[in-house]
Amino acid sequence: MALFLLLSFSFLFLLSTAPPSAAQTQSFKSLNVSNSPWRATQGSLLLSNNSVFAAGFLPSSQGLYKFSIWYHNISVDRYPHISADYVVWSVKAQLGSSATLSITNTSELILTNGSSPGGNLWPTFTASSQSSAQLVLDDYGNLTFSISTADLWGSFQHPTDTFLPQQNMSGTILISSNGRFSFDSEYLIFNKTEIYWNSKNPFVILIDSGEIRQKNSGDPVYSADLSDMRLRRVKLGDDGNLRIYSYRPTLNQWTIVWQSITELCTIHGTCGPNSICRTDSEGSTYCVCPPGFRPTSYDNYDCERKILLSNTSNTKFIQLDYVNFTGGSNQSNVGPTNLSDCRARCLAKSNCLGFMFKYDGTGWCVLQLDRLLYGYWSPGSAANAMFLRVDISETDNNSNFTGLTSLIETTCPVNLTLPEPPEDSNSTTRNIIIVCTIFVAELLSGVAFFWAFLKKYIKYRTMAQTLGLELIPAGGPKKFAYAEVKAATNGFSNPIGKGGFGDVYKGELSDKRVVAVKCLKSVAGGDSEFWAEVTIIARMHHLNLVRLWGFCAEKGERILIYEYVPNGSLDKYLFRSDRSQTDGEEDKPVLDWNIRYRIAVGVARAIAYLHEECLEWVLHCDIKPENILLGDDFCPKISDFGLAKLRKKEDMVSLSRVRGTRGYMAPEWVKADQITPKADVYSFGMVLLEIVSGIRNFDVQGITGESAEWYFPGWAFDKVFKEMKIEDILDRHIRHAYDDRAHFERVDRMVKTAMWCLQDQPELRPSMGKVAKMLEGTVEIMEPKKPTLYYLQDQ
Repeated sequence: MALFLLLSFSFLFLLSTAPPSAAQTQSFKSLNVSNSPWRATQGSLLLSNNSVFAAGFLPSSQGLYKFSIWYHNISVDRYPHISADYVVWSVKAQLGSSATLSITNTSELILTNGSSPGGNLWPTFTASSQSSAQLVLDDYGNLTFSISTADLWGSFQHPTDTFLPQQNMSGTILISSNGRFSFDSEYLIFNKTEIYWNSKNPFVILIDSGEIRQKNSGDPVYSADLSDMRLRRVKLGDDGNLRIYSYRPTLNQWTIVWQSITELCTIHGTCGPNSICRTDSEGSTYCVCPPGFRPTSYDNYDCERKILLSNTSNTKFIQLDYVNFTGGSNQSNVGPTNLSDCRARCLAKSNCLGFMFKYDGTGWCVLQLDRLLYGYWSPGSAANAMFLRVDISETDNNSNFTGLTSLIETTCPVNLTLPEPPEDSNSTTRNIIIVCTIFVAELLSGVAFFWAFLKKYIKYRTMAQTLGLELIPAGGPKKFAYAEVKAATNGFSNPIGKGGFGDVYKGELSDKRVVAVKCLKSVAGGDSEFWAEVTIIARMHHLNLVRLWGFCAEKGERILIYEYVPNGSLDKYLFRSDRSQTDGEEDKPVLDWNIRYRIAVGVARAIAYLHEECLEWVLHCDIKPENILLGDDFCPKISDFGLAKLRKKEDMVSLSRVRGTRGYMAPEWVKADQITPKADVYSFGMVLLEIVSGIRNFDVQGITGESAEWYFPGWAFDKVFKEMKIEDILDRHIRHAYDDRAHFERVDRMVKTAMWCLQDQPELRPSMGKVAKMLEGTVEIMEPKKPTLYYLQDQ
C-alpha cells in the first residue's frame, strides 16, 4: 500500500506544470537513457557529488526556461528564482515549457523546444554510435557528456561568460551575455574586431586560492583576498570589464576582488560616436556631448554636429583638457612637434576632425581622422588635451573640459624696437664718451638713492609694518583699490544678500570675472591684523569652500572679494513658503533627495577641512543655510568661513539678542562656556535636519503643543524613533518622491547624524571628520539620544 501511494505521488508530480519549490525539487547524479527524457516542467536537478553545483531547466521570464549550470549550495533556498549572480553557464536558446533533454539509444544528446522547429538546440559536438552514454556534472562545475571514460563534450570547452577554477582558459572565448564583448584569454575585444585591453600574457587557469596563472612565465594576477579559500569565478560583464568575483558567506554576496580595467570609460562602446564618457563620484559612467554637438540617441548617447564642416578652410579649434578619443581611423603619433605645427597638420587634412597634444615636452601629436569614437575624460592624462575642430561660425565655445593646460601657455608677446643709430655713429671716441657718461650718471643716481634709503630706513620699515606687507606671501590675495571695487559694483547698486558680517553686492572686475563683494562691519583690529587674517583665509582651498580672490582695506573700509556662486544660497531652495510671491525672484527648483544628500556630505567635508586639515585651526561660528551657496551643478560651497576672528566677540553673540543666527547657536554660546569645534557641529546638525524637513528649525507652523516648549530636534526625534513615522518630517514638496528602497538608507543616515550633532553636551557630539564618515556610510551609527533644550534640561 505504501509503495502504491509513493508511485501515485511521483506520477502526479511529473505531470505538474507549475515550477516546484525548493522542498519539492528532485535531484539525480547523472542523466542517461533510462531516466530521459528530462522535461523542463519536472523541476529536477542534476547535482555534482559535492552538491556545490546544479544543472537544470532554470525558469527565466514569461513562462520560459534556460538550461543552465549554477551554484547550488549557496542558492538552494531560492530555487527556482536563481539570480544571474549564481549562474555560470547557459544554453543560448530560450525554451518553452514543453522543452526536453534526451539521450537516445545511439548516444545522442538532444535538446528540443517541444513542437517548435529548430532541431537539436544543444551546442554542436560529434555524436557517437555507442550506447550507455551519460550526462554528469563534476565537482568543479564541468558538465560532461561521456561514454565510458571518453568525454564527447564538456561545458568547460564551451564557456559562455564565466570561467571557473581549474577550467582551462587557453583556446576558449568568453562572450558577454549581451554579445557586445569577448575575451580570448589575452585580449578584451569590442564588436569582435576592436581590442581595448591586453593582459600582456595569455591567461591559463584560475586556481582556488584566487590566482590567475599566465603563459610565458608572466606575472600572475592576484585577487584582493589571495589564499583565502572560497568560491571564485571570472566573469565578463555586459559593461565589457573582466572581473574576479569572490563569494563571502557572511555577507551572502559576491564581491569584486580584481578587475582588468579600473577606468571604465576606456572600455570601447560605453558611449556612442562623437560623445565623451565621464565618471561620477560613485564610479558610474555617463555620456555627454562636446561643445558644438547635440545628442541624437539617448540609448548609447550618440552625438551629431550642430553645424556641419562644409568648408574645412573656415574652421577653428575648441580645447578640451583631459579628453582622449581612441577610435579614429589613424591613431599614430605624427612625431615630435609643437602645438602650432600639430594644428597646421590637422588643418591641411579635410578629414581631420581634431588633434590630441601633450604639454609634457615630448611633442606628442595625434590627428583624429574621419571619425570621433570612444571619447573619454580622464584626469590621469593631466598633460593631454583634445583640440576639437568646429565650424568658424560655431558659437558654442563654452567647454566643461578645462584644466591646468590652459595655464601652461603663459608667454606674452613683447615687441622691442631700437632707435636708429645717428649718422656719425662711426666715431669711436664719441661712443665711448656717451657710454661712460651714462654709466657715471647711473652710478651717482644709485648712490644717491641708496643714501636716501638709508636715511629713511626707519620710516620705510614702519610703513611696511603698518601696511602688513611683510605678511603677504607669494601668490597671496590681490589688494584692490576702493575705486576699483566701487567701479566693479557700479557704486554698490546691485545687492544680492545680507548677513551677520555685512552686505553682499554683485560686481564684475575689469577682467570680466563676476564676483561677490562683501562689505564687512564691526571688524576688530588694525590694518596689520586684518591683512594677516585675510592671508590665512586665502590659503584655504577646498572644493566646497567659496574662493577668496582679493580684498580692500582703504578709507576705513574692510571689503572681501569672493568668487560669484550663481545659484544663490541654500535657504532659497529649502524654505519655499517663506518667500514672497511678489518679490520678482525666479522660482527655484525643488531639490531631490540625491542632491540634498550630496549637499550635506559636501558641507560636512568642508567643515571637517576647516577643523582638522588647515594649518591654522578655524571655527566658522555661523553655519546656516544662508551661508551655504550652490554652484551650477548644485555643488555646495561654504561662505563666511574664517571671518569669526575679524569680528568683535560682543558683536557675534549677545545674551539679549542673537544677531543673524537665531536657532543655530550651540548651547555653550549662551552659557558662556568654552567654545570648541563642537559648536559648529551643533549648527551643522540643525542645518542637516532642515535639509531633510524643508522647514526652519524655529518655524512652529502646523505643530501641535505648547510653542514655548516646542523644540524642533526633539519633535523630529519623536516622529522618527518613537512613532516610527519618518515621512512626517520629510519636506512636503518632495515627500511624494520618497522611496523606502531608494532613499531610506541615506535619509536615515542624515537624520541619525543630525541627532548626534544636536546633543546639548559638546562632549557627546562627534567631530566633523566623523560626521562626514557617518554621512558617507563608512562608520556605523549607533542609536542616538533624544536632543533636549539645554535650559529645560538644566532645571
